[in-house]
Amino acid sequence: MRVAFHTDQLWFSVPGGIGTYVTELRRALGDLDDAPEVVTFQASERPAGTPAPDVEIAGSIRRLYPSWDLFGRPPLPGPLATCDVVHATNHAAIPPASRGQALVATVHDLAFDAFPDLFPATWRRLYRLGVRAAIRRADLLLTPSGATARALATRGADPARIRITPLASFLPPSDADPEEVVARLGIEGPFVLCPATLEPRKNQVTLIRAYRRIAPELPHTLVLAGPDGWGVEQIAEECARPGPGAVIRTGRVSPEDLDALYRRADAIAYVSRYEGFGLPVLEAMERGTPVVASTTEALAETAGDAALLADPDDVGAIAEALAAALTDPGLRTTLVARGRERAAGFSWAATARATLDAYREAVDLAVSRR
Repeated sequence: MRVAFHTDQLWFSVPGGIGTYVTELRRALGDLDDAPEVVTFQASERPAGTPAPDVEIAGSIRRLYPSWDLFGRPPLPGPLATCDVVHATNHAAIPPASRGQALVATVHDLAFDAFPDLFPATWRRLYRLGVRAAIRRADLLLTPSGATARALATRGADPARIRITPLASFLPPSDADPEEVVARLGIEGPFVLCPATLEPRKNQVTLIRAYRRIAPELPHTLVLAGPDGWGVEQIAEECARPGPGAVIRTGRVSPEDLDALYRRADAIAYVSRYEGFGLPVLEAMERGTPVVASTTEALAETAGDAALLADPDDVGAIAEALAAALTDPGLRTTLVARGRERAAGFSWAATARATLDAYREAVDLAVSRR
């Protein structure tokens, strides 16, 4: 089997969770005993110095994505048109499949529907067009969670064409010394870690307000570890307001430093207003770090009973959960044990296997249409 695999996300300034998905799924597919041949493709505007795909498509994403989504044109070039499957890995862009060729599309979340004001207008429009095209044209739709699958069904997708392929922790263990890392980043004493792109959807403003409620009673710093996203000005303004405690923005950190921060943190706080899955929850659990997450549907699904959950719009509830995770030894022991067990139930090998099964099923569906 040959699979045309879309990888534009890897050179975006903030690849995010979709970038992780593209990277890890590509690797895990290659590790299968019955691995398909994966042919990667990207638009030709990738920045200099980024790894080249197997096939480069002429044109910018500003032209290609809307044209693919609205009209199914231009067609993919010869080396891709002869593949058995086209996999649209980012739901902003649904490339066209040729006659008899299977199309599989991954829809990671519908955050742009739930919170349209949290997205730049251009990307909000692309996501809407892409999901509409995926529902209309894809043989099978892949989602990382049951929450996203149900949201897709409410938009008109046939539930019989949706397959859930959960994600897994991708952050490799490192030899980085946590004490060296925190010293280099200017972090003193114990801390709570929020590992996320700084943007409104990740809800750092509410988290900062909740943290400041408990800061007078606890010695912890709040560490925001992640690159600046759109709307970061709101977070910067909140950080600059006078208040108890200390909030540190590290900016983008290396995988090695992030691993060290997870291991050194007393808890992580991941209280996004919306997620399609929530990889940082598993990354923290894998390392034995207690988790405070939001009650949003997908995060609750990913966390199971292994995290403390709080309403992402309730400052008091988040503050109460943070205080409990940081001060109750018995609760911390329970969260650590449950978290490790929960994280062990997810793997990229399982994701790749489920995805390959979906490819084969989609090929059978495409053949039946001939």
